[in-house]
Amino acid sequence: MPAEFDLNPKIARQLEEKRRAIETGEGIDWATGEALAFGTLLLEGNRVRLSGEDVQRGTFSQRHCYLIDQTTQAEYVPLNYIRPGQAQFEAYNSLLSEAGVLGFEYGYSLADPHCLVLWEAQFGDFANGAQVIIDQFIASGESKWLRMSGLVLLLPHGYEGQGPEHSSARPERYLQLCAERNMQVCNITTPANYFHALRRQLRRNYRKPLIVFTPKSLLRHKLCVSRLEEFGPGSSFRLVIPEIDPIAPPEEVKRVVLCTGKVYYELLAARREAKLTDVALIRLEQLYPFPRITLPKVLAPYVNAEIVWCQEEPRNMGAWTWIDRRIEEAAMAAQRSRARPRYVGRPEAASPATGFYAVHQAEQEALIEEALAV
Repeated sequence: MPAEFDLNPKIARQLEEKRRAIETGEGIDWATGEALAFGTLLLEGNRVRLSGEDVQRGTFSQRHCYLIDQTTQAEYVPLNYIRPGQAQFEAYNSLLSEAGVLGFEYGYSLADPHCLVLWEAQFGDFANGAQVIIDQFIASGESKWLRMSGLVLLLPHGYEGQGPEHSSARPERYLQLCAERNMQVCNITTPANYFHALRRQLRRNYRKPLIVFTPKSLLRHKLCVSRLEEFGPGSSFRLVIPEIDPIAPPEEVKRVVLCTGKVYYELLAARREAKLTDVALIRLEQLYPFPRITLPKVLAPYVNAEIVWCQEEPRNMGAWTWIDRRIEEAAMAAQRSRARPRYVGRPEAASPATGFYAVHQAEQEALIEEALAV
């Protein structure tokens, strides 16, 4: 920080924690992984532009890419002071006029394909107000007008008892729009994988929109961290993350639980507490384009296991109705006799989530228990 900059002590402590994570190479959280992606792109000559409600601080007080002097109200943007001659970073706190703002950013991504352009909803549900832009332009623009866009949508998503307007980014809507490799839909579980997902937007020689269902509670979850080496040479984006714990040999595993996003960490914690060794947990980090080559390779060793798809969303929402036959095809490609996956999650519902925390908690515990009960 500049010598005379009067920074809020809480923010100063956060920055020191990030410094320690980088120096030790351990415990790099989501916001730091994002900053590393932005910073490396800036050093490579690519501008980064971020807009949305409260993006400078981050809705969950995690980003703090613009720092404010408590005495003078002056702004300081650390990402713009990495190295002389670097490209510039911009972040704009925008209005709650999602259609207008997202439409502008879509146009910006077309005008400057060498700039990483991101729009973040305060909660993923807020993208409801921009659905016309998503349907008419983002999902179908390349097919209709041969115009590529590398626009990134960051949509906070996850069932944590916050009610129907702050839980679901409506993954089913985006998946229904997917065809002809028109865009990417991801629900990422590690900061390093998020880093690589952002960087590949500009490092490839073509552009595709990227939809990321971003975390809320995982922003500070002790297990949702990455090592520095996972950002460095030899590392890349992982479509599927296989089992990470030392469980039973694959042929002794009775159930494979496929999932995506935050629910993985709840499944992991419950399995470790119960000391189960015959249940494997596999994460799908990218839902579309579906990992039809990678997933069969990961499933193949579990020759005697049934396959379960576990999600937090109600049965008529989330990925289930879109992904069930794709999982079956992947299991058949792995030469599995028990190819049809079984659903575990909330029952069908008209509302995305309950408004009562006690009901939410009971639902969540029930689906975790069912997913792991062999």
